[in-house]
Amino acid sequence: MIHQYRNNGYNIVMDVASGSVHVVDDIVYEAIALLSQEVGELEKPKPLPEKLCGQVRGQLAGQGWGARDIDEALEEIQYLVDEGELFTKDIYQEYVADFKKRKTVVKALCLHVAHDCNLGCKYCFAEEGEYHGRRALMSFEVGKKALDFLIANSGNRRNLEVDFFGGEPLMNWDVVKRLVEYGRSQEEAHGKRFRFTLTTNGVLLDDEVMEFCNREMGNVVLSLDGRREVNDFMRPTRNGRKSSYDIIVPKFQRFARSRAGKDYYVRGTFTRHNLDFCEDVKHFADLGFEQMSIEPVVASPEEEYAIREEDLPQIMEEYDKLALEYIKRKKEGKGFHFFHFNIDLNQGPCVAKRLSGCGSGTEYLAVTPWGDFYPCHQFVGQEDFRMGSVDEGIVRTDIRDEFKLCNVYAKEKCRDCFARFYCSGGCAANSYNFHGSITDAYDIGCEMQKKRIECAIMIQAALADEAGM
Repeated sequence: MIHQYRNNGYNIVMDVASGSVHVVDDIVYEAIALLSQEVGELEKPKPLPEKLCGQVRGQLAGQGWGARDIDEALEEIQYLVDEGELFTKDIYQEYVADFKKRKTVVKALCLHVAHDCNLGCKYCFAEEGEYHGRRALMSFEVGKKALDFLIANSGNRRNLEVDFFGGEPLMNWDVVKRLVEYGRSQEEAHGKRFRFTLTTNGVLLDDEVMEFCNREMGNVVLSLDGRREVNDFMRPTRNGRKSSYDIIVPKFQRFARSRAGKDYYVRGTFTRHNLDFCEDVKHFADLGFEQMSIEPVVASPEEEYAIREEDLPQIMEEYDKLALEYIKRKKEGKGFHFFHFNIDLNQGPCVAKRLSGCGSGTEYLAVTPWGDFYPCHQFVGQEDFRMGSVDEGIVRTDIRDEFKLCNVYAKEKCRDCFARFYCSGGCAANSYNFHGSITDAYDIGCEMQKKRIECAIMIQAALADEAGM
């Protein structure tokens, strides 16, 4: 499968099955487009049919191209075919036949240490941290059992991940600290290494929390939506009298500086109220943040802030604008990392990861304050997806097996999509919430994801061009 597009003056050709990306001149771009209509996928590198090349020569000549330029273009295309970088066959579909049989181990847990929150964010999928009205804080005993489960079910995997999540996890800070201490105490005996992360709105952030996180947390996600008026509209304080932006931004700035090279992300959400979200990303950068993300809100269409299909043209323009700003600041020595523009064209994730994504329901589980297991944090509270508990273990293996089969070839909308090996089929929870099936796809989200991938690849081309590569 070939995907071609033009962006910021670059002609980009993607050979989807091989992962090869080519920046080509106009005549090669046109020739590949003409050949794509007939060639399809090649079982193995072979000469392009002379009859087809003759037809392409005639069509290019009709567009005004000279014979020498046409011959050179076809020679370049044949070289890419010979190298297995153009018109290659998708060999991965056969690989997924054994997905249900594969033995999976649990490598990551999302611990819901607090089903409670001190902000009242309007778009919160967890209903302001309450998760269907069940306010609760996780006890140390439940968290300890969860870590023991992770160790026991992680097989030979050494590196394990635990995210402290909510609600707002700092509302249960003592338990977070005790669980980190317990996890560390088990590492040597079991040959494991925990990577702890924390997601926080920052209201309760103080020096003691920062110091502990800088020592123990591999990553910290800091929730902020951008400019003051944008953030405060969607992320109000409970009483509505104070600005959450004013409370948390100075703390986040100090925290980011103190991370001293360790990972953090300032993570925002954009809605219909700030479709000019490039300005919010620029605002993050101007505040001194170097690692950031801003995600489109996922909400029911009836919500007034929900993104609708008619918003997509403006959103696409905004991603283009953000990509140019990203390049500009990088060249000026004031670059930042934007999560969706981070793309590795040389050595991406393994095949299983590319095909099946985040591993929800198999390698990754969410744990409620009372110890129930769900496929991920977005399924928490939907009883049909309760898989077991820290006391029972996994009792609904049928749910696990269903998620094992959740891959790009099980999703009709993904099979012929150029982005399938980059997005890995998208979010199962979004698919279920919009279509009632984990093997469908959230259509608006897909369009935005495809645009982000195109922008990310263009950025790589522009930066390589700047470096003279």
